[in-house]
Amino acid sequence: MATGMLVQHPAEAPPGVAARRSRRGHKAGVAATPYLLLIPAIVMYGVFVVYPVYRQFEISFFNWHIFPGASNPFVGFSNYSQIFHDPVVRTAAFNSFLYIVVTVPAQMALGLFAAAVLTDRLPGGMLWRAAVYIPVVTSWVVVSFIFAYIFSSQGGVANAVVGFFVGHRVSIPWTAEKWTGDLVVWLIGIWKGIGWSFIIFLAALDGVPRQLLESARIDGAGEPRVWRHVVLPAIRPAIMFVTVLLVIGGAQVFTQIYLVTRGGPYNSTQALMPYMYQQAFANFAFGYASALASLLAVVLFGLSWAEIRLMRQQEL
Repeated sequence: MATGMLVQHPAEAPPGVAARRSRRGHKAGVAATPYLLLIPAIVMYGVFVVYPVYRQFEISFFNWHIFPGASNPFVGFSNYSQIFHDPVVRTAAFNSFLYIVVTVPAQMALGLFAAAVLTDRLPGGMLWRAAVYIPVVTSWVVVSFIFAYIFSSQGGVANAVVGFFVGHRVSIPWTAEKWTGDLVVWLIGIWKGIGWSFIIFLAALDGVPRQLLESARIDGAGEPRVWRHVVLPAIRPAIMFVTVLLVIGGAQVFTQIYLVTRGGPYNSTQALMPYMYQQAFANFAFGYASALASLLAVVLFGLSWAEIRLMRQQEL
């Protein structure tokens, strides 16, 4: 071989090829980084959400006991069949449905109204926005006790206000009657949820193109027509998002019923979630409570899917 001739070792790559390989390896590492960062969240989700849901569904087919050494006989679908013969379940389902029908539209309407008013640059706008949102971050337990005090039959603020207008002292048992108890529960849910709807709608309204609104007004459209034909279609995704989540949250109403009315009198204000809790941790009927929870999950999934499908069809 001539002197000075370069001999390339087969295992060695030219500098350009090595650089390209290095760049590809770097790109692959960068592309994999988001998935690596998601691993802890996926593990937590699997441990604290997926596995409990699977375990709950499994327990629903047994007469489950938590006492050490107790047998857990397999009962098949008997827990599910019992649901359809339980009169309290029918009452609780009706009350949960009524809670959704009353509170969801009210929260959305009041939240959208507040967002429309506070979208413009009003004096002290940030203070008003904070005031509307404060109930969202306030504890459900604290809010429930405050409303229980307001609507107390002895010395409550509500009775004092009613007594002022009627001219004599009254003692209305707000939380001890069916419809007045429901009213208190509804008011708590509406007051607590307006701020959440407000924040979502506020962000959606900020995203509506101002040029589109100005063009509609220049063409002579009044504010009702602008809202109907411009604003509401533009924020339809936000409306769909808020509706689905509020329905799911409304079906899981628990704290205010558990702390304020206790489901009484005679389960007349009972809802599904407090009744499940009672069956599991008061009656120790964990299999029956798991069957209730599983059936509610299926119903909510179907209802959410139907809502999303219906709203998407209206967009076409």
